[in-house]
Amino acid sequence: MKILKNSIIEPCVWKVSDVQNENEWTYTFSKIEIHELEEAAKVIISKNLAPTSFSKKDFILESLTKVLNKQLDILQKGRGFIRLRGLDPKKYDSLTIQTIYWGICSYLGIGIPQNSKGELMSGVKDYGDKIISDNPYRDGIRLHRTTAKIDAHTDSCDHVALLCIQRAKEGGESGVISALSIYNEILKNKPEYLEPLCKGFFIDLIGKGKTEKELSSHPIPVFSYFGGKMCSRFNKSQIELGAEKHAGGLDPLSQEAVEYLQHLTEQKDFHLKMMLEEGDIQVLNNRVTYHTRSKVIDHEDPSKKRLLYRV
Repeated sequence: MKILKNSIIEPCVWKVSDVQNENEWTYTFSKIEIHELEEAAKVIISKNLAPTSFSKKDFILESLTKVLNKQLDILQKGRGFIRLRGLDPKKYDSLTIQTIYWGICSYLGIGIPQNSKGELMSGVKDYGDKIISDNPYRDGIRLHRTTAKIDAHTDSCDHVALLCIQRAKEGGESGVISALSIYNEILKNKPEYLEPLCKGFFIDLIGKGKTEKELSSHPIPVFSYFGGKMCSRFNKSQIELGAEKHAGGLDPLSQEAVEYLQHLTEQKDFHLKMMLEEGDIQVLNNRVTYHTRSKVIDHEDPSKKRLLYRV
């Protein structure tokens, strides 16, 4: 286990004051680029390829290839998050918008299953799952299937994308945090917390593995430093429930460390908030950012309920 004792200085280390201008992290597709996406989707649909069954080589783009390569560069070597804007979901049937979305995502990575059902693209909406305990993971609840507030966490992949199809009546605001900025803050103020955080925890996988219920096979570090790069994986609820199942709970220092990290993610200096409008695509690098969601107040009418697609 290697603990970095120097502050990290990289483009993915930022505070809200550094990224206040949303134009700097939003790319808006031009009409010509939208047409290019539509034409590429038509070719895919004409070949009867399902939205998640094709790859980058099938989704031919001319001018947009350079644009999406630059966005991928920002995800991997820059600030670690992007927002793509300009699509109008109401203009398309669901097959077409999902094909366009998967096509864009194919330039930013290779889609992988995101749950034990093997889904490559899932609908983020209220499925009516009820939270009945202090830790929803204990009941096998995935929070993105509810209207609940979701605290800072990472997903189990390199990049995660969300396409907003329909906004909620109120709420559902998205938050992004620089995980490595949080590391610097812990190093400065509470360096004693780095040992348990870098040593890691057995985490509860809550349906993210191959079976519905399983623990990670080894401790997962919250921060790991390798090959000159730092990355982070964090989910307070998964850590606490994993510790409960593995050893009856966290030791006092580990509990303090996890709570302090959670506290930092909630501070306005670190927590960038944005509302995804219909047609917006948000993509995050899970290695260097955490993300959140505010509580959703949705419409009663099922046809008007909040809907996003996740890849």
